[in-house]
Amino acid sequence: MATDTKAEKNPHHQHGLIADLERTQLKRLEALSIIEATTLVLLVFIAVPLRHLWGWPYGSKLMGPIHGIAFLAYIWTAIQTVAGGGWHQREVVRLLLVAFVPFGGYANIRWLRERARTIAEIKQA
Repeated sequence: MATDTKAEKNPHHQHGLIADLERTQLKRLEALSIIEATTLVLLVFIAVPLRHLWGWPYGSKLMGPIHGIAFLAYIWTAIQTVAGGGWHQREVVRLLLVAFVPFGGYANIRWLRERARTIAEIKQA
C-alpha cells in the first residue's frame, strides 16, 4: 500500500523515534529544571529577604509570578515526560519533590542526563 511508512515497515525504527522523543523531552525537562531552580533560589534567598528585612517588596512582586510560571512549566513537563511510561514511582516523586527544594532542580541535572544517555545506549544496541 502506498501509505505505508518507514516506521510501519520497520518496528525498530519506530522504537528509535520514541527514544528520540524521550531524549528531547528529557532535555526540555533539564532546561526547565534549571530555570525553576534558579527562580526559586532568587525568590527565596534574594527577593523574600529584601521584602522582609529591608521593606523592599518589588523583588518578590516580580520574582513570585516568574517563579510561579517556571514552576508550572516544570511540573507540566515532568508529567508529560513520565506519561510516556517506564518510570518508577520513586523517580516520579523525586521529579516532583525537587521543585519544592531550593537548589533541588540542580540535583536533577546529572540524573536526567544519565537517563538520556541510557536511552541513547539502548537505541544504539
